[in-house]
Amino acid sequence: MASAARGAKRRHAISRKMLIFFAASLSCVVVLLLLSFFRFHSPKPSISVSRVFDGPPKIAFLFLVRRNLPLDFLWDSFFQNADVSRFSIYVHSTPGFVLDESTTRSQFFYGRQISNSIQVLWGESSMIQAERLLLEAALEDPSNQRFVLLSDSCVPLYNFSYVYNYVMVSPKSFVDSFLDVKEGRYNPKMSPKIPREKWRKGSQWITVIRKHAEVIVDDDVIFSIFKKYCKRRPPIDTSKGKLNLKLQKQHNCIPDEHYVQTLLAMHGLESELERRTITYTLWNQSTTKMENKGWHPVTFGYANAGPQRIMEIKGINHVYYETEYRIEWCRSNSTSVPCFLFARKFSQGAAMRLLSQEVVNHFEVSALLATPP
Repeated sequence: MASAARGAKRRHAISRKMLIFFAASLSCVVVLLLLSFFRFHSPKPSISVSRVFDGPPKIAFLFLVRRNLPLDFLWDSFFQNADVSRFSIYVHSTPGFVLDESTTRSQFFYGRQISNSIQVLWGESSMIQAERLLLEAALEDPSNQRFVLLSDSCVPLYNFSYVYNYVMVSPKSFVDSFLDVKEGRYNPKMSPKIPREKWRKGSQWITVIRKHAEVIVDDDVIFSIFKKYCKRRPPIDTSKGKLNLKLQKQHNCIPDEHYVQTLLAMHGLESELERRTITYTLWNQSTTKMENKGWHPVTFGYANAGPQRIMEIKGINHVYYETEYRIEWCRSNSTSVPCFLFARKFSQGAAMRLLSQEVVNHFEVSALLATPP
């Protein structure tokens, strides 16, 4: 009897140990499965880890250029009159191109090229990828609170102090964004990830707050759809003969005129935008042998960059959006302001004329009474 009792007790102890072992093993499996799930399903972490910084908030000037900066002499004058603690500069150029004393006339641009630049083709997704790379680099500095995208033909219309106050006073981004109902650039294959009602169009030249810059950089979903379905139709090539008819039936889409606007609409952020650009462009409709009729930006030369012309641009106080029957009155933090701080496309001769007219280094009476945060 005693032996049987001891045997039963031993078997009970063994069973209990096996049960404990099984429960522990099951717990480990569950934990591993949960870790695996969150590894592959959790959202991509934001590039910007810290929002805490010392000193004043900065504007990050993001230059998207073909190679060098032909108007660096004008920007040098602009930055010379600025507090260096209130701005930073980033340049996306040709891969391997270095900004130094042999490639730029301004020390402000020395070494400011980003190291991971890519080859950019107009009308391709590489254009918006380059914009994302600039934003990603600028987000590494937590003091960068506003991000201004500029081309190599952009010029400032005011001095730094005016630009800084204008941009910093507003809690909103300046993103030209409107309904695209005429050109048929929306590709139905984008649905349901991008529904037609969220499709937007606007100027590539944006100025965004840090929150929106993070949204752009952290995005993987919308960008991948643009890479696949938003592509420029090849231009007409007379040497290809009848093949042009087939090529012209391809869907036509210009990624940089739609990506940011559509992405922010998808995130429900349009109420946080001043839905206009602060970079002026004059458009002209033209036709060439290699292109269909379309709108193209006018290049300002020395002759048409005189004081009267500049004053006309600076005097614009509203923008009309035909597709929405909307008049956008230009405001910054509820204060009426001129619409444009920058303009493009300006030749070197035109930029020299602006410099001689002291457009960027002469004291400007600010219409903004509030001080930046």
